[in-house]
Amino acid sequence: MVKLNRIYTRTGDDGTTGLVDGSRIPKHSVRIEAIGMVDEANSAIGLAVCAIADEAHRALLTRVQNDLFDLGADLATPAEDGDFAPSEMVLRMVPAQAEWIEARIDELNERLEPLTSFVLPGGSEAAARVHVARATTRAAERAMTALAGESPVNPAASAYINRLSDLLFVLARVLNDDGSTDVKWVPGANR
Repeated sequence: MVKLNRIYTRTGDDGTTGLVDGSRIPKHSVRIEAIGMVDEANSAIGLAVCAIADEAHRALLTRVQNDLFDLGADLATPAEDGDFAPSEMVLRMVPAQAEWIEARIDELNERLEPLTSFVLPGGSEAAARVHVARATTRAAERAMTALAGESPVNPAASAYINRLSDLLFVLARVLNDDGSTDVKWVPGANR
């Protein structure tokens, strides 16, 4: 259980921040960018939850938000040796988390007709917010791949963030009356 008595510590006034292993790195580092983008994705999902009436969909996204905190902790725990095994002291993403998302995608996708066009972000307010969360999740994935270019990243974390944007796309379609009110792309419509 996390217990925070003080919100400010002043330790970051020098432009650094602490990682789980106790090391300090610049706040502008690629690792902190990845962690920050995961936080932005989580915040966008939280905003989407506020516009969703269906309790099952709200619960699905709340579980995702918890997973994203796990992902942030994973990213904040460097493993230069490539050992991403979880332990009592180290929280790591595990393959079961991405597998859970895949199962939710399959369940939601059963309700939808196959796509005949690309879908524009929009439709209902709830769907539009989920599309914003999807785009923000893709930005988090890009930040994580940038980190992976410099330092090992847990493959389970990479798989999770990749599947998450797919889940958000499918959920946005479900929130648009199972895709019937999706806004379809019309190529060259404004020529």
